[in-house]
Amino acid sequence: MPILRPKGPEPQPCLLGFSSFTLHNNHILFIMHSSLVSSLVLLCLLLVSTTQALPLRRRGVSISLESETAFCSFLPPHPGNDVGGTEEDGKPFCSSPGLGGETFPTGFIQSAHFVQKDEYVQVTGRMDPDAYQLSHSDGGGQYDNKDISGVTCNGYRYWVNMLEPDNGQYCIRCCKSQSDCNLGQSEYGCQTIIPGNYD
Repeated sequence: MPILRPKGPEPQPCLLGFSSFTLHNNHILFIMHSSLVSSLVLLCLLLVSTTQALPLRRRGVSISLESETAFCSFLPPHPGNDVGGTEEDGKPFCSSPGLGGETFPTGFIQSAHFVQKDEYVQVTGRMDPDAYQLSHSDGGGQYDNKDISGVTCNGYRYWVNMLEPDNGQYCIRCCKSQSDCNLGQSEYGCQTIIPGNYD
């Protein structure tokens, strides 16, 4: 007995990328072999989210000290944080965009004095702790190239940066040599670590 076949065109396969389509009697059978594509997309999303979640001490950051009106300083990552408790997670803020960090809170910098020498560049001055909700009883702390690696300042690998909310002083110095950026005497404060003008 002859085999009866349905009238009409024979089913035609169509390949597109990783997908194949089979058309039969006006019904579309959609088969997508996308396990590889899905895996690659998930991997990319995972890498992006992981990078964003990395603490600052594991990222590359470049900041600049250019003048009394164009410079950066590290602050705690969130308003009201204790300075000493965030020495490994400081966040760069700057006087204007394009210098390597977010813009300083309005009113935070009260004065700034810029000094540039062959061995280092520095900014010293006064700040208003209230502008970033820092406690007036906070004795301060030190951000530096030891606790936050991967940071360059004016292209230098060595830098030291202190905030002292209890007396309203801040200071930052970036150095060609580690010997000009003293990291071992933070308890003595800005005026010992980075001598300069604090008016």
